Amino acid sequence: MTTFRDGLFAAFFDHQDGLKRFLLRRLGNAALAEDLTQETWLRAASANAAPIENPKSYLFRVAANLANDHLRRARHGIELQGQDTVVPFYADPRPSPEQQAADRSELQRLLRAVDGLSPRAREVFILAKVHELSHAEIALRLGIAKNTVMVHMAHALEYLHMHFQRDAD
Repeated sequence: MTTFRDGLFAAFFDHQDGLKRFLLRRLGNAALAEDLTQETWLRAASANAAPIENPKSYLFRVAANLANDHLRRARHGIELQGQDTVVPFYADPRPSPEQQAADRSELQRLLRAVDGLSPRAREVFILAKVHELSHAEIALRLGIAKNTVMVHMAHALEYLHMHFQRDAD
């Protein structure tokens, strides 16, 4: 089921803009097209269907059905509410654009701080935190004592702590 939903989500992601344009042409309302595009994903993802041979066609069929349902309800003056309980189960698992921007900014702050370390402390820190080497492996690789590695690591961590503490103030 997860593989089915992952494949369907990939297809939805690839064709999301096309679905919006399709719905906009049918409905003539950009906000409604956006809403029904999201509803297309919710409906498709909540269906307990067998694997779909052509996910793109399936998604466009779901979107067309939603547009037809909306037009039919609008003709009769009927307005329905969506189920709020469905959204949390099928929300996009990726971070929001705002979170991605914040994460990139935080990474840049860390990289600038690491650049401020002494060359040996930076090398020890990167080997430990990025390459996930133990202190013994770092000592062997750099040809220094394990205690020296621990001293460099302590200096690096203290410097980074002070750097971020200063930024927070």
